[in-house]
Formats: sequence, structure tokens, C-alpha cells
Amino acid sequence: MAKRTTKKKTLRITLVRSPIGYSKRQKRTVRALGLRRMGHTVEQVDNSAVRGMIARVSHLVKVEE
Repeated sequence: MAKRTTKKKTLRITLVRSPIGYSKRQKRTVRALGLRRMGHTVEQVDNSAVRGMIARVSHLVKVEE
């Protein structure tokens, strides 16, 4: 039996602005995305939950597909 390899799309998310001065909810969203400091980049699977979090903090992050 052959192995099935499906390549999932990923998003590269970079924190470009500090969440200091924004609501606690937005700070928690940034942390939930895995971003810790300015300039930090993470890769997340492209799904509706991650897209929703990005939409909430779109003014703080830069997204590449």
C-alpha cells in the first residue's frame, strides 16, 4: 500500500507591530497564533480558524501564503 501524502497549505505569519496598547483579547490572539516578539515568524496551517484569528489582528501581522 502506498503512503498518502497530502501537502497542506500553510501561511507564514509575521508580527510587525507590537500588541502593547491593544486589548487583552488581541494580545491573546497574537499569542495563540504562536507569535512571541516583534519580527517573529511562524507557519500555521491554512484553515478557517487561523484565518479568523488573522482577521482579528490584521493590523499587527503580515501574512504570506
